[in-house]
Amino acid sequence: MDNNYNNYEPIYLQIIRRICYQIFRGEYKPGDKLPSWIDAGLAFDVNHNTIARVYQELALLGIIETRRGEGSFVTDNQSRIDELHNNMRDDLISNMVMEMTQMGYSLDDINQAFNNYIDSISEVSHY
Repeated sequence: MDNNYNNYEPIYLQIIRRICYQIFRGEYKPGDKLPSWIDAGLAFDVNHNTIARVYQELALLGIIETRRGEGSFVTDNQSRIDELHNNMRDDLISNMVMEMTQMGYSLDDINQAFNNYIDSISEVSHY
């Protein structure tokens, strides 16, 4: 696992995003048990208290459920996972568009650049 963290965002938020991505990609499926705080701390190279905060935040988002004495599990609520997936996608697009408009690009410019980029990567690989 790549444990390079950026200095612009708290590490626990970066780990939350990484775990969400793992869930979205199906590496963790609904109902799967997540690693213990200690095991996850070792995997992410952080203190287990950081993982406790990560799991607490994920529980507040409705993405995981913590069962006393059993551990933490990915929610069985697929619609909640789908909703978060869509929200994260929309946030990424919104941030990109906002940054580009602040740079002076029009929405047409952004749309054209995005389409050109998609065309160029689809020629190189099969996304």
